[in-house]
Amino acid sequence: MERRTTIEKAKTLYKENFIGIKELQPFFRKLDIPAELSQGIEMPDIPYSTEELNKYAKDYILILGTGKIGNINLSIRFIRDKMGINPDISEPCFYNQDWYLKENFIDTILENKWYLIRKNVFEETRAIQPNELIKKGIVFPSAILCTYTFFSYYFYNDELLWKYDFVWSSDVDHNGDRIYVGKYKDMDEINKNGFSIHRHLALRDCYSAINTI
Repeated sequence: MERRTTIEKAKTLYKENFIGIKELQPFFRKLDIPAELSQGIEMPDIPYSTEELNKYAKDYILILGTGKIGNINLSIRFIRDKMGINPDISEPCFYNQDWYLKENFIDTILENKWYLIRKNVFEETRAIQPNELIKKGIVFPSAILCTYTFFSYYFYNDELLWKYDFVWSSDVDHNGDRIYVGKYKDMDEINKNGFSIHRHLALRDCYSAINTI
């Protein structure tokens, strides 16, 4: 009874920013996951205190993460395969790029637990190197959490998160370059729509200069 009460209170507090089992169903239907499987996901206790939930209710999304439904791993790879990469066929989709298909981070999955993830970027963090932001105490979400939240939030609320913004993730590629995601639309309308996954290239010895006369 206490668990249900806690979840109901959180749902009332977070309103459209609460994404539980019921709110995830439109996303799972898009992934062709049978309802009898997706509705049977374990509902863990919310790990945040009442004080924390009140503190973050205005700016954060409270979302139930799940990494596995039946024999399906809800990885970036799986979601990408289902959402596609061509906005002329279906939206929302992924931006058409394939550099990351051999990277380990696209096969990681979420733990079955509740997550708090910020809905909008901190304005004061724009154009600052990610390592500097980490030093300031910002904890980046994983790329899979961002991806999972982006699509599930859209199919429940019909709203694009991080529409024109990239957000740093906690993941790196095999070279140690930081992964960043988001920016569904190009403000200049040059590139096609799509949820983007990029890497921030760190300076290494292979970057050098030549001269021209």
